[in-house]
Amino acid sequence: MKYKAIIGLEMHCEISRTNSKVFSSASNSFNDCPNGNVRPLDMGFPGTLPVVNKEAVRKSIMMSLMLGCKVPEYLYFERKNYYYPDLPKGYQITQETKPAPIGIYGSLKYDCDGEYKEAFINNIHLEEDSASMDHMPGFSTIDYNRAGVPLLELVTEPCFHDSTEAMAFLETVRSIYRYADISEADSKKGQIRCDVNVSIMDADLEEVPENFGTKVEIKNVNSFGAVREAINYEIERQIKLKESGEYDSMSQQTRRWDEDTMTTVYMRSKVDAIDYKYFIDPNIPKIKLSSSWIDEIKASIPVLAHERKAKYMDEYGLSNYDATILVKEKNVSDYYEDTIKCGADPKSASNWISSVILGYLNKELLSIDDIYVTPSMLKDLIDMVQDGTISSKQGKEVLFKCLDENKDPKSVVEESGMKQIGSADEILKIVTEVLDENGDNIEKYKAGRTNVVDYLVGQVMKKTRGQANPGITRNMMIEEIEKR
Repeated sequence: MKYKAIIGLEMHCEISRTNSKVFSSASNSFNDCPNGNVRPLDMGFPGTLPVVNKEAVRKSIMMSLMLGCKVPEYLYFERKNYYYPDLPKGYQITQETKPAPIGIYGSLKYDCDGEYKEAFINNIHLEEDSASMDHMPGFSTIDYNRAGVPLLELVTEPCFHDSTEAMAFLETVRSIYRYADISEADSKKGQIRCDVNVSIMDADLEEVPENFGTKVEIKNVNSFGAVREAINYEIERQIKLKESGEYDSMSQQTRRWDEDTMTTVYMRSKVDAIDYKYFIDPNIPKIKLSSSWIDEIKASIPVLAHERKAKYMDEYGLSNYDATILVKEKNVSDYYEDTIKCGADPKSASNWISSVILGYLNKELLSIDDIYVTPSMLKDLIDMVQDGTISSKQGKEVLFKCLDENKDPKSVVEESGMKQIGSADEILKIVTEVLDENGDNIEKYKAGRTNVVDYLVGQVMKKTRGQANPGITRNMMIEEIEKR
């Protein structure tokens, strides 16, 4: 029997770069010191009242628009009631589908291994994050820095069929968050995590809800790599249950991903929305979202990764592979664009960044923001290679030295005496000297062994310590041999 997986995603992403949290005046910034970004409201103290952060709402609307969602006329917030130690108020301020959240019924096209697919968005809503907990043997600790941080939850329809599609979609959404400056979307800072809903069905049945299997929700998967592993594991687990006859009796449930055992672990039976007793928060009045403000937000949407990729291929003539590498991270794409703005040739800039700089960054585990070499310095280096001041091989040596020692390319070339010899008279003098020393190779050349030119050019490069222009040297060497 063949089976088909039905997968839905709930992607949680903290909104960053707002001065304060979504309902309190506490700083919305990453803080290694536990409980450093906290105000009375975050702790659920009596008498505190929430105030909506306008910038968080603006960024939420922008994300909704980029996903093609319908934005409501009025914004409501609700209380989702449940008790857990990381939720001191006993409820979370969030949005449910009625009244409508900040965006509903959108879609997003994404590139999956060279094939464009479309994911359908059920809704995206703005809420406050909970505190974070660390569980130790015998006790747990709570850090309220995260409590009240603005959080966007994006809920898809069950429209993915394997982990590859899910990963490609998540990568695309993370790119949008970063390019639009809505979030750093850094999983290392706990800013992004995902709930995954997985079920299976017989492959030959029509893909409609009544044919879907029993849904299993995997909560709080904290990295994209773990999302892939959790989906793959859960599909295999459910197939085994199906083939053993146990699947039909399995209840809808919530599980967690265990990084140590690389398995999903049962937590509880699935809680339905009615158990949270949603109601509109009486302390936050409904907010009118004016059409003029929404139009203003729409006009401020920046150029996104897929648009930059199309530009690089259509205008700069880059390959799909090179363009994809350059737009994967916004800061790399920004660096590339700044290099071109300095006057560098687009193809040359692409080659130097993708083959040399990114290789160096991966090896050293650095970000492009960490390096000393600026786009204007890279442009200077490209110019020196193109005008023959240094060879391309020397150019790589110079760039690595600049990256290692925090120096600019022009200084390195001057200090190292790398400036290429381009004067015909200077090169002719050395070519003549080499030919005088290698009369036997002249005879070999005239006898048809033209490959000896490579050896003779190498001798010139050796005498000049690699500074002779190789193109001029080769042409002059052939010309001088044929004169003799």
